[in-house]
Amino acid sequence: MSFLEVIWTDDVSGRRGYLVIDRLVRGAASGGVRMRDGCTLDEVRDLARAMTLKEAVVYSPKDAYVPFGGGKGGIDCPPNDPDARGVLARYVAAMKPLLKEYWSAGEDLGVRQSVLEEVAAEAGLDSTIEAALRLVPEPRTALGRVRAGFAVLVDGISLADLVGGYGVAETALAAAQYVGLPLHNLRAMVQGFGSMGGATARFLVRAGVPVVGIADADGVVWHPDGLDVEALLRTRDEYGRVDRSALRPGDRQLPRHEWLSVDAEILVPAALSYVLNESNVDQVRASLVVEAANAPTTAAAEAALTARGVPVIPDFVANVATNAWWWWTLFGDIPPTADAAFRKISTTLRGLVVEMLERAAPQAGAPRVAALAMARERAAAARS
Repeated sequence: MSFLEVIWTDDVSGRRGYLVIDRLVRGAASGGVRMRDGCTLDEVRDLARAMTLKEAVVYSPKDAYVPFGGGKGGIDCPPNDPDARGVLARYVAAMKPLLKEYWSAGEDLGVRQSVLEEVAAEAGLDSTIEAALRLVPEPRTALGRVRAGFAVLVDGISLADLVGGYGVAETALAAAQYVGLPLHNLRAMVQGFGSMGGATARFLVRAGVPVVGIADADGVVWHPDGLDVEALLRTRDEYGRVDRSALRPGDRQLPRHEWLSVDAEILVPAALSYVLNESNVDQVRASLVVEAANAPTTAAAEAALTARGVPVIPDFVANVATNAWWWWTLFGDIPPTADAAFRKISTTLRGLVVEMLERAAPQAGAPRVAALAMARERAAAARS
């Protein structure tokens, strides 16, 4: 049972919004706000529970950062709706008391951090993470570190837009190595090409893994020898859609529903929730699934994959880097630099993946079961 659930109706548009605080730890919860057509309370509940796990699993007694609880916001509205910003602004204004005291929020699917900060300022908030700032020594200095981290550019892209995908790529590489998939034979299929999917694709390619397929809202782009990810990133719009006029002569286009037909050893769902489900799990060709999106695999689909010997690296491990980077930077565990961020993410996530898979291996169990045990143990250690 969640600690708190809020259902909000926008007076102007009639759109529904939700906030679920799964747990408060040290009086605070952490998690993003998403906006998509069809967002439901059940979805937000699942995401809030995952945030509690995501907070706990990276705990280290060596860090100043001590995990919060998990919370999540969701708005049932297409992000490209003409009044999407207005809906978001009214939602944030309605949630202001909770944002000030309990819930530290960031961007999620369909919501950019820059816009979230704008509407928060309009609502009279200094930041979307005021609840966390109450727990940090010298909060103005700490907030300055986070803002400095957001200002860092790597190849012209904000560090904040790269850390999550870098973590997913490091997770995928560590998991592939552990299960015996040779690097020189790996190919990847990435479903979703927003900040998380795009950065994951970029760092997989830089590690020597061709990305042979990318799915966006308009369909699938495919090349059996690998796509030119950097070129496609330059054509991407704010919703992660690739400009098809920029494709190379050898690149092929497939219908959107054929994203599972692409031959690749690593499958990275990096967009919507519940995209791997009972209706399509039999189509999965990959040897490894790495969850870059939040809750992209239903429980039944994950069970079917596990029975086939296909590990599913759970979201609260694979995509934890964005959330952890915020708090490592806020609490001063790392300076606001790219080198420090990438080093901390790689060390932490590769260690988590190996521990998780080692625990799962004796029973040939799902990695999620092992990761859940790790999160519970770390949460107990953080409270002690």
